[in-house]
Amino acid sequence: MESSGHKLYTAEQVRRIDYTAIHELGIAGYELMCRAGAAVVANARQHYPSAKCWLVMCGGGNNGGDGYVVARLAKRAGINTHVCSMVDPGKLKGDAAQAHADWIAVGGQVTQWPESPAIACDLVFDALLGTGIDREVGGRFRDAIEWLNGLDCPILAIDIASGINADTGCVMGCAVRADSSVTFVGRKRGMYTADGPDYCGPVAFDNLGIPEQAADQHSQAAGLLLDGACLRTLIKPRRRNSHKGSYGHVYAIGGVKGMSGAIRLCGEAALRSGAGLVTLGTDPAHAGILNLNRPELMVKSIDADNNWIAGIGENAVIALGPGLGSTAWSKLLFHECLANQATMVIDADGLNLLSKQSQQSRLLCDNGVLTPHPAEASRLLGCSVSDIQRDRVGMALKLASRYDASVVLKGCGTVVADQTGRYAICPMGNPGMATAGSGDVLTGIIAALLAQGLTCYDAACAGVAVHAMAGDLAARDVGEISMIAGDIIDYLPDAWRAIVS
Repeated sequence: MESSGHKLYTAEQVRRIDYTAIHELGIAGYELMCRAGAAVVANARQHYPSAKCWLVMCGGGNNGGDGYVVARLAKRAGINTHVCSMVDPGKLKGDAAQAHADWIAVGGQVTQWPESPAIACDLVFDALLGTGIDREVGGRFRDAIEWLNGLDCPILAIDIASGINADTGCVMGCAVRADSSVTFVGRKRGMYTADGPDYCGPVAFDNLGIPEQAADQHSQAAGLLLDGACLRTLIKPRRRNSHKGSYGHVYAIGGVKGMSGAIRLCGEAALRSGAGLVTLGTDPAHAGILNLNRPELMVKSIDADNNWIAGIGENAVIALGPGLGSTAWSKLLFHECLANQATMVIDADGLNLLSKQSQQSRLLCDNGVLTPHPAEASRLLGCSVSDIQRDRVGMALKLASRYDASVVLKGCGTVVADQTGRYAICPMGNPGMATAGSGDVLTGIIAALLAQGLTCYDAACAGVAVHAMAGDLAARDVGEISMIAGDIIDYLPDAWRAIVS
């Protein structure tokens, strides 16, 4: 995938960009703090125009300094503004101390926690902890966060919701549940995966006028935030002089007796995502009826002594795992597919069988995509689900390295990674997609994109993004609670049309 698009950074990478801007490009640190405060005030006035009484909760570092700037600018704009500090303002240093002094200079006052201002505020700003947190929140800060979360008014987080790890998106003991966030300098990857989206809310970004050259020095290891613009660099309009053979052949292998729906969903999603041909290789028990109302699907009945898979050419793509099961028939198909030279997408029961292989390293030789949810990923790496969720990006990269494949770690803020160290996070999608068959649809989409010539990593990124887009379109019309996997397929045409117009 081309490097265009929004970059994602760790907290340390953002600190380095900030350092470069200040010490190499000569932008004063306090000037950046003032720009940050101005960006927050502008965002608040745009999105919360009816809020007339603001409360700013300030911590002791530069995040607290941002809060003092917000308070000063708001007061100068005529907004009734109050500040509550978690620390003695006299102990502030550097730019934060200057921000406090400037707040006092305009007549501002500070209430010190645990005494809270006796006001009925209608907008609160979280400037407590910022991005540097690396341990569980406790003591007075925990008390303050719990108090904040109990207020009956919106909360806007400055840079990141306090208590959220900027790298992993995990809650560090407790966290502010913000309604929205304004972040600066670089987008922090933890805001878009794991707990990050639930606690940070919609995220606005401002680079504070820092020249791109400051970020460019640190972009090599940056991630990518997936969006429609990224997809348009990958998915091009079709040539008029083409035919079904131009768009590849997907062989979807799975569907043990009683699990025909999974392989059917996978195959139909592949058709709706542009594959020229799709063949379902499945159990004889239902092979004859699987395409009754979708005649565009071809179906092949595979019995226990059938070597049909060996004849699949290396230019085809195998989607292995939806409804595959764990029977003797399942294991036979799994091993025959693994012996084939075709590019593969492995999902569901295919991943569970893969996790039991004696040699778990470098099986795919840069010729496949794995699409685990956290429980499947834990089996592949031999760790707990909580281990996976504590560092979703790190674990996706570890999986990619171990299996020499591109990896899609599904979940809130799905992570795509490959063995070269690249990663991307998808901010789209919704909880309605947590339904049976949704992963089978994703497998079919990725397989179709591989069949059309995309690389494993690009197909994984594009597949994840369009799957999420279709899910969001479905949620808009049928709601999250009522959504089923077939709805995602039904909205794929609209999603593709939005990308290739």
